[in-house]
Amino acid sequence: MTSRSFHQQPQSAAKSSFFQQRDALVGEIAVSLEHVLQNINKLNRSLEGVIAVGNEFGAVEALWSQFEGVMAQEPEEAEGDEKKGEEEDDGAEQEDARAGQKERGR
Repeated sequence: MTSRSFHQQPQSAAKSSFFQQRDALVGEIAVSLEHVLQNINKLNRSLEGVIAVGNEFGAVEALWSQFEGVMAQEPEEAEGDEKKGEEEDDGAEQEDARAGQKERGR
């Protein structure tokens, strides 16, 4: 048993130095992880703020989308309206021509 205690004393001195360095490094790592956690929390709050601002524009985006839809449909409807107007004009011209013929026939 005396041989074990002899070997344990130098190991004990070496371990104490090792454990001291290890504890110092573990402490530094803990501090660094705490800073990382704080920065992640700041980033999370910033992202939440950005999302909140983005959500505020939801109604405006919907309005612009509706406007875009109306503007995209308007030329098609306008062409349809022009065709209807031309047909009505043609009909009116034909009626005027008929009326003119009737008057000439009298």
